[in-house]
Amino acid sequence: MSIKAKTNVSYVLFLGATASLGGLLFGFDIAIITGAGPFLRDYFHLTDLSLGWAFSSLLFGCVLGSAMAGRLTDTFGRRGILLWVALLFLLTSVGTGLAPSFAWFIIARFLGGLAVGGASILAPMYVSEVSPAAMRGRMGTLYQLSIVIGILISYIINYQLHDIGEWNWRWMFISGALPSLAFFLLLLPAPETPRYLFKVGREKEAYTILERIDGHDSAVAELEQIRASLTEKIGFMREVMKPGLRRALLVGFVLAILIHFSGINTVIDYAPSILKSAGWKIDAALFSTFVIGTANLLFTLVSFWVIDRYGRKIVYIVGSLGMTAVLVTMATLAAVGRFQGGLVLGLLLAYVAFFASCIGPVFWTLVPEIFPNRVRGVAMSVPVLTQWVANAVMVLFFPAAFNQIGKAPTIAFLAVMALAQAIFTWKMVPETKGRSLEEIEALWQPGNIE
Repeated sequence: MSIKAKTNVSYVLFLGATASLGGLLFGFDIAIITGAGPFLRDYFHLTDLSLGWAFSSLLFGCVLGSAMAGRLTDTFGRRGILLWVALLFLLTSVGTGLAPSFAWFIIARFLGGLAVGGASILAPMYVSEVSPAAMRGRMGTLYQLSIVIGILISYIINYQLHDIGEWNWRWMFISGALPSLAFFLLLLPAPETPRYLFKVGREKEAYTILERIDGHDSAVAELEQIRASLTEKIGFMREVMKPGLRRALLVGFVLAILIHFSGINTVIDYAPSILKSAGWKIDAALFSTFVIGTANLLFTLVSFWVIDRYGRKIVYIVGSLGMTAVLVTMATLAAVGRFQGGLVLGLLLAYVAFFASCIGPVFWTLVPEIFPNRVRGVAMSVPVLTQWVANAVMVLFFPAAFNQIGKAPTIAFLAVMALAQAIFTWKMVPETKGRSLEEIEALWQPGNIE
């Protein structure tokens, strides 16, 4: 689909890229512990379960952060809360690096999770609400691209700092202060989203931004759609009782569980440990995370091309089936005692390729699209909070499952979840490609669901 000539592409890209820096910090904070983990285990003398707490404490903070952000943003707007999120990123990056004990480390990571959780709901919402329909898929991919760039940057920092001495893991975390400051400064000139402005009665400001984004005619038409979608003033619980929103919530809830139960963050966080179990030395394992991060970035760029060309649904199904095939192969190798060497890295790269090109970008594009304007902030908190709970549970228990229950059954469980993701998408997820947010809302009404 071509983008209309009157669309102010450079302005849309500026707004999308600015908000997507929240995704970069999201990826950075999640993955920086990948390289720090082996040194944390030695520094604090951690068991498998306490190592799981070190990794997952951020994610449990994300649960609370996403729950709070969903309600706060409908009251105070998207941009204002994002500014506070940027400051919290900065403070907790430094606080984690300077933690004097494991207890303080856990507290600092948990507080950092408040920022990551807030960014995970606010940044894609902001991107969705400032993007014309013809660009929304690619702009959503820009958010996912920022996440994987953050992951790759953290991998590079981990490798560069791993041999500088006992404080190596501290500097890994403290380095997050620089992108946090950049995020805050770039948000200062960014406007509030037009949908939020219209919702709080600032219609003229909403029109001005929409006109700058997509021209006069589109701005007028978009305002009418927004007005119609916000006309009915009813509470969230009454809205949930409607069949359309109930189904939208179910789709978001189940996809949020399956995206993590199929294993992506266990690969992102524990790649060095997985490779060490396959016979790799720590230096080589840390360097391999850079290779994984590069693949993650390159295949996210592929998604930028396919998401608006082929649509959300088919891409999600293809990615899920590809991940299933890779995980089945890994589980089989583990079961027959051949889980070793470069083949394991190759399979991890294939897994990441399917996820990065098909799953991550679609999830973070689809979730903001499927909920009505009048309850989007609160409704989005359901799948976003759910995915953080699922993420935290998987990351907490993965070391114990992988090392004590065994590689083969642990990886086989991930494969079953990836297959379930493909089947659920095929049966339950509608195609939202090329539709305005108001058209998608109408799609959920009885008789219109595909």
